[in-house]
Amino acid sequence: MKQIKILSLFLILIISGCSQVNKASDFITNPTSKEQYKRDYKVSDELFTIWENSAETAFQDSVVISLPYAETGKFFPKSFSVYSYEIELQPGEVFNLKVETDSTKHLVFVELFEKTGDTIPNFEKVKSTEFQKKNLSFEAEKAATYKVVIQPEIEANSPFTFKMEKNPAYLFPVSAGVNANVQSYWGANRDGGARSHEGIDIFAKRGTPVVAATNGSIGYKGEKGLGGKQVWLRDRKRKQSLYYAHLDSIADVSGNVKRGDTIGFVGNTGNARTTPPHLHFGIYKGYRGAINPLHFVYQTSLIETDAERMDSIPRNLIVNSITANLRNKPTTSNSRILRTLKALDTIQFLGKTNEWFHIRTFANKASYIHQSLVRPI
Repeated sequence: MKQIKILSLFLILIISGCSQVNKASDFITNPTSKEQYKRDYKVSDELFTIWENSAETAFQDSVVISLPYAETGKFFPKSFSVYSYEIELQPGEVFNLKVETDSTKHLVFVELFEKTGDTIPNFEKVKSTEFQKKNLSFEAEKAATYKVVIQPEIEANSPFTFKMEKNPAYLFPVSAGVNANVQSYWGANRDGGARSHEGIDIFAKRGTPVVAATNGSIGYKGEKGLGGKQVWLRDRKRKQSLYYAHLDSIADVSGNVKRGDTIGFVGNTGNARTTPPHLHFGIYKGYRGAINPLHFVYQTSLIETDAERMDSIPRNLIVNSITANLRNKPTTSNSRILRTLKALDTIQFLGKTNEWFHIRTFANKASYIHQSLVRPI
């Protein structure tokens, strides 16, 4: 009877269309986005292999960027272009990437890898976009170097914009507070060096509202010990507890609270009686104990405007100076020279960020070159 039911289900799926059969099959086999692309777009084995292998060039690149970052360019059909970027993330930072094209039909595949090992780097995939999606979001749980790899479909023919930024996982815990209000950091000496600071101190006027940095549930609230009047907020999602200390008073809250709800007011109770009013904010995570809370709340700059679109987009560039340095970052400060080209050398255009071209040499190495050193062919 069970076999008859399964057979009937598949007959219904076949009648309703191949897409439904694929969905049923995908539920069992869990194919990658690239595997779905090959199947649904009927990409030949040979062409798919060339396209998939071209992504391996990304792991040989040394391009490093700081966030926020924006780049514009154009995908050309069968160019097999691959874009890769190394970024640094800290626990509590959320990386967000958005790819914009002139049509929703164009497929773009984004993968994020954690870099492990220094002498011989290895890359472990930690996140990828879903099929037919162009946005990726990832919250870092540890400090590491990550590599972002972006690859358009084989026949993509579209201008593009990449937008990348990072945001804190939590809301700033003092109402209307800014980064400059943090004036005592993790690890600072306390009691003449007898102990270290297990949190950050955020200074504000007495009575300034203190808010829930995330959705959670109120644990202990009351007055005791060094922390004076305090509230503990349990973040079930991340399995950690948020500690709010030295409060002037505690709001009438209990049970579950939402991000942004007022849970207390800035003061200097406990062992902070001789200091100006401030919030001591800490995070405790299971057996690891206290962890640095700074990056969970540190406000970062965002991309406020669209990246500048180019009037005409070249496929190749030619060096128009006697020599031209290729760098691992789109800046002359704090960047490394990867190679030096000479006049009339040609390079493949990938994209543009501010005054820098993102390029790939014909030795298949990616880097940046200043726009003043080249011209379109």
